[in-house]
Amino acid sequence: MDAKSVLESCKGQGLHGLTNCSILSDKAAPPQPPDPPSVRLTREQLLPPTPSVFLENKKDAFSPQLQEFCLKHPIAVVRGLAAALKLDLGLFSTKTLVEANPDHTIEVRTQVQQTSDENWDPQFPGKRVWACISHRSHTTIAKYAQYQASSFQDSLKEERDRAAGIHTPSANNSNNNLSDSDSKDSTGTVRKKKGSSSTGIAGLKAPPGSKMLRFGTNVDLSDERKWRQQLQELTKLPAFARVVSAGNMLSHVGHVILGMNTVQLYMKVPGSRTPGHQENNNFCSININIGPGDCEWFAVPDAYWGVVYNLCERNHLNYLHGSWWPALEDLYEENVPVYRFLQRPGDLVWVNSGCVHWVQAVGWCNNIAWNVGPLTARQYHLAIERYEWNKLQSYKSIVPMIHLSWNLARNIKVSDPKLFELIKNCLLRTLRHCAKILEYVKSKGVEVRFHGRGKNEASHYCG
Repeated sequence: MDAKSVLESCKGQGLHGLTNCSILSDKAAPPQPPDPPSVRLTREQLLPPTPSVFLENKKDAFSPQLQEFCLKHPIAVVRGLAAALKLDLGLFSTKTLVEANPDHTIEVRTQVQQTSDENWDPQFPGKRVWACISHRSHTTIAKYAQYQASSFQDSLKEERDRAAGIHTPSANNSNNNLSDSDSKDSTGTVRKKKGSSSTGIAGLKAPPGSKMLRFGTNVDLSDERKWRQQLQELTKLPAFARVVSAGNMLSHVGHVILGMNTVQLYMKVPGSRTPGHQENNNFCSININIGPGDCEWFAVPDAYWGVVYNLCERNHLNYLHGSWWPALEDLYEENVPVYRFLQRPGDLVWVNSGCVHWVQAVGWCNNIAWNVGPLTARQYHLAIERYEWNKLQSYKSIVPMIHLSWNLARNIKVSDPKLFELIKNCLLRTLRHCAKILEYVKSKGVEVRFHGRGKNEASHYCG
């Protein structure tokens, strides 16, 4: 059925009003969190070994088997990648970043410092919760670098004092002037700097015996003029892991989606947390630890995301909008397996489509991350399914899946029959919907003018 036939077949349908357009199917039920697998797992199966591979040389990194290995597992660690490819991780070190662009803006999250197994209620010490509260503010790379370095020096001094039997009171008040702006917490409340608490941020108080920390997040490295050396270095990666590649769906969007088809950097001190989440529209993600410290990862296979969703609801947290740190015992009680592992400097973590994950820094380190979309039927289906579920949750999808689908059809020859059918179905349904909209608005006497699209112009959404 060609486009002309589609337009002919839906003539007159737009005159009777419009219905919602799903890019999945009219016959299937709307997407919803899935029921978990019915198989009861043993305690050992609830703690599965993390799929990992060690690269010895460049040939290993570029072998097709590496991509196959990554696509086969919910999450995978590629160890020794930086050494095998001779990646210069020093280009992403705090020292180099400060030398390159000291005044570059960085988002800061103020959090309570606690071990990765803990998540205490700041209002009721001793009570474990899922809510992972943080407050947002902004500063510069240079100011955060100063904080990161002084945090390390303070820790060394505390260790020396402890060894000498000297008690040092916890320095909750240090670096109160880190932020250049008012802050916004993880619940969306704006906090003014004036009259702030002893932590430097109003409304967030460390439980007794705890400290506050600042996590430098979402450092945008998309500007090729500012970060040419850094972005050039990443072209050494194998094609399936590159930021830009013909085989990466996100390279066909046609405009920037910050942090997805561009690189973002994270600057951490011990305890810095990235709360639980699935990637936007269930795309895969790449994360490389620059070091010098390690990061601890937790991950749940895609098949169990419905259970995690239900646990968020039970804890009065919104799965998509909320900030949450899962309690491991709650997951084990619900028969949910959890991968747990350390990511060392130079290690690449591959997060497969739909994998739920959360991360905590063990030491002082920087990380770089971005998303990729392998040209597989599974990736595309999970992306459009989440696109439709997001609509039901009043959550705007960051990836414009309809626009992307038309670009994929225009730019690439799809060899996978399942992927071909999925994209074709999306094109058929959206073409029909557009024809009906045009017919409807013209019947109401509305003049329709072609908008066109400028180079790098972002996709436009209704609502």
